[in-house]
Amino acid sequence: MDDIALLRLASDTFAERIAEVGPDQHFLPTPCGDWNVAGLITHVLGGNHMAVRLLEGAHRAEAIGYLSGLPLGDDPLATFRANADEQLAAFSEPGALERIVEHPMGDLPGSAVLGFRIGDLTLHAWDLATAVGGTEELPEALVEKVWADLEPLSDNIATIGIFGDGPSGDVPEDAPLQTRLLDLVGRRP
Repeated sequence: MDDIALLRLASDTFAERIAEVGPDQHFLPTPCGDWNVAGLITHVLGGNHMAVRLLEGAHRAEAIGYLSGLPLGDDPLATFRANADEQLAAFSEPGALERIVEHPMGDLPGSAVLGFRIGDLTLHAWDLATAVGGTEELPEALVEKVWADLEPLSDNIATIGIFGDGPSGDVPEDAPLQTRLLDLVGRRP
């Protein structure tokens, strides 16, 4: 499965988790300490929006502002689907994956930003499910992709500052890959 197909799968998975959110669950805490359910969805919307704008040529300083300020609207699922469709279209444009963008982490090819978006959508789908008692199992193809992208960073992942405390050191090597991935990024299922 290529990365565009994985982005579609990650977006669909996140949308399925939004569909599991009850009307009274938007203020529940998530495993991402800074965000409740509504805040987590808003964060993902902002990340998608930022990726689109970067691919359109936005500058680094502008990009940070795109991470917030997208309202959920009356129908968070419809808002997310439109946002995700826009992102998928942007990454599917000819040359988008080779284009160098001014990401807040440095000048990166679109393909690297695509990898970030797949990871963000995948991991936050689990966070969202955990918060509302939804489906925590993630598609195997997504788990494998995100693991392949992040496992090489395992020695330093806690110092990056976006993955909580990093790996606990308590998960055996023969544990299911999803369990190892979640532990790697500071989630303690």
